[in-house]
Amino acid sequence: MDRAFRDRRDAGRALAGLLGHYRGRDDIVVLALPRGGVPVAFEVATALGAPLDVFIVRKLGTPGHEELAMGAIASGGMVVLNDDVVGDLGISAPTIQRVADEEGRELERRDRVYREGRPMVDVTGKVVILVDDGLATGSSMRAALLALRRVHPARIVLAVPTAPAHTCQELAVEADELVCATTPSPFVAVGQAYWDFGQTTDDEVRELLRAASIRRPATQVSPDSAEGATIRSALTSASEGEPGSAAR
Repeated sequence: MDRAFRDRRDAGRALAGLLGHYRGRDDIVVLALPRGGVPVAFEVATALGAPLDVFIVRKLGTPGHEELAMGAIASGGMVVLNDDVVGDLGISAPTIQRVADEEGRELERRDRVYREGRPMVDVTGKVVILVDDGLATGSSMRAALLALRRVHPARIVLAVPTAPAHTCQELAVEADELVCATTPSPFVAVGQAYWDFGQTTDDEVRELLRAASIRRPATQVSPDSAEGATIRSALTSASEGEPGSAAR
């Protein structure tokens, strides 16, 4: 399997090139699945001049078989259940609630850590570009798509740098548009598409979201102005915070 991307930021730039038809529109929101999807989505949002936010998804593991997902909880407290798993195993409502409460606390913790008090971007009636650093089975992304539908975006575009073709085919029915930069065969793992697939840290996520929150389209901010200097500083800080950014 060829390594198509230097790192996640490189993958994001490649993905942005495939999404150029959305550049300059004022109804676009880019949402990233943290943590690995954030560096990818940052480059997409920057190229398109769109706001960036995170959409956090936590798997609801089946008690005693935690690797088996009976559902998921997403940003905003939205719960999506796998009715087949719940029905086949006879999982009770109190059990589902207990697991959802546990995962909901972790989701809220991450929400506080990442957003640092900033409200979630309003996606109602917007074109949402939902980004991750790659897909394998697509289970988390499927839960994210189902949960995102509940806040009524006008359109959902699923965008990833790499995924197996069969996963793309399965998720294409859940999204309004699917953009995948590479579909290698055989597919081994998401990390095989990258030369540098080091873990994305909470600090990096925070830095990138901060930088995105103060970023403005280049046509509206003079690079020599005080605001332009602040943006350059934030972007430099975010770039320097990327694990392994100098190792190629």
